[in-house]
Amino acid sequence: MSPPRLRLRLTAAAESIIRHGHPWVYSDSIRELNREGVTGELAIIFDRNDRFLAIGLYDSTSPIRVRVLHVGKPATLDRPWWTERLLTAIRRRDILATSDTTGYRLLNGESDAWPGLVLDRYDDVLVLKIYTSAWFPRLDEIVSIIIHELHPRRLVLRLSRNLKDESTRIGRVDGSTLYGPSEGEAVVFQENGLRFESEVTKGQKTGFFLDQRDNRQFIGGISSGAEVLNAFSFSGGFSVYAARGGAGRVTDLDISRHALDSGARNLALNQHLPTVKTCQREALQVDVFAWLRDSEFRTFDIVILDPPSLAKRESDRPDAIEAYARLAAEGMRRVRPGGWLLAASCSAHVKAEEFFATVRSALSRSTCRWTEVQTMEHPLDHPATFPEGKYLKAIYLRTEPSRSLQVAGNR
Repeated sequence: MSPPRLRLRLTAAAESIIRHGHPWVYSDSIRELNREGVTGELAIIFDRNDRFLAIGLYDSTSPIRVRVLHVGKPATLDRPWWTERLLTAIRRRDILATSDTTGYRLLNGESDAWPGLVLDRYDDVLVLKIYTSAWFPRLDEIVSIIIHELHPRRLVLRLSRNLKDESTRIGRVDGSTLYGPSEGEAVVFQENGLRFESEVTKGQKTGFFLDQRDNRQFIGGISSGAEVLNAFSFSGGFSVYAARGGAGRVTDLDISRHALDSGARNLALNQHLPTVKTCQREALQVDVFAWLRDSEFRTFDIVILDPPSLAKRESDRPDAIEAYARLAAEGMRRVRPGGWLLAASCSAHVKAEEFFATVRSALSRSTCRWTEVQTMEHPLDHPATFPEGKYLKAIYLRTEPSRSLQVAGNR
C-alpha cells in the first residue's frame, strides 16, 4: 500500500514568502508534516486555512527542505506538465537561437521554475547539471522529455560537488553521457560568431562561463587598437572578443596553466579572423592579486577584473568586500589615461549595490579622475527572480585623458 501524499504546513512568515514567489522552504520553516518525507518525492504545502498553496521537491538531507515547483491552484505534475514547463523556458531564449550563437543556457534553475537544475546548450550537445538529489528519482523522466523535445546529439550529466556521496550510492557519475555517443571532452560552439570550446565533462560549471556573454560583447566593442589586461582570464573569452574587436595585444593572467592553455586554444579556433590572427597574446601563470601588487609596473588601455567567487558562504563576505576593493584600486592603477576598467563579481553573498559601492569607494581614493559608464547584471538566459539567485554584476569605469588632475567629484 502506498503511503499518503506528503503534506506540509509552514510558519506564517514562510507561507507569506512562498506565496510571493520565493522558491525555497527551509527545514526550520516547517511547522507540521503528516509523515517523514523521502528525498525526491513531491511535497504538497497547505496554508493555514488548509488550502493548497504550493507543491515542490522534498529533500530530506538539505537545509532547503522543499524546492517549490508550482504555486497557486492545484496542478497535476505529469509528463505534459513537465514538457510545457521546459518549452516555456526554451521560448524565452528564442531571440538567442541564431546561427551565430549556438551556446547559451536553456534552464536556469529556480528562476525558470526548475529549482536546483540547469540545462546548457553547446551546439548540438546539452549539459544537464543537478544541484540537489531530489531530482534523482525523476531524472529518467526529465531526460526522456529533453531528448524528445530538443533532439540533442548528446546529453551530458554534471553533478554539484555536494552530491558526490549520493551519486555514488545510486550509480550516477559526474561527466557521464546520458544519451548519445560518449566522446571527447571538448565541444566547439559559437557565441556571437566567435568559436569557443566547452569542457563539458570536467570543466567548471557546465564547461564554459556562458553568463558573461554580454560583457564580453561590450569589451569587444571598445577594443580597437587597445592593449588589454585580462586578469583571472580562465578560458580567455574576454581576450578573444578583444582580439576580434581589434586589440593589438592581450595579456592573460591566471593561476591555472590549464586555464591559460584553454585560452590559447580558443584564440586558435578564431585564427580565420584577420584581427584575431594579428593580435599578440601574452599568457602569465601567476597569482593575480600578487601580480597586480608586486609586478613590474605596466599600464593598459583596458583592464578586466573578473575573479572567481570570493564569497562562497555568508561568512566569507567581509573578506570578499575587502578583496574587491583591493582589486579595484590595483586594477585602476594599471589603466592608462582615457582607458577602461571592468570590475565584475559572481559572488551571490555580495549584493550588487554593495559591490558597486565597494568599487566606487576604493576608486574615490585613487589619483585619477574617472567616470562611471554603466553597470550590468544578469543576461537574458540567466534570469534571477529571487534574491539568492542574483550573483552576477559588473561595473564599467573610464579614466579621463589626464591623470595629472587631483580627485575631485569623481562621480
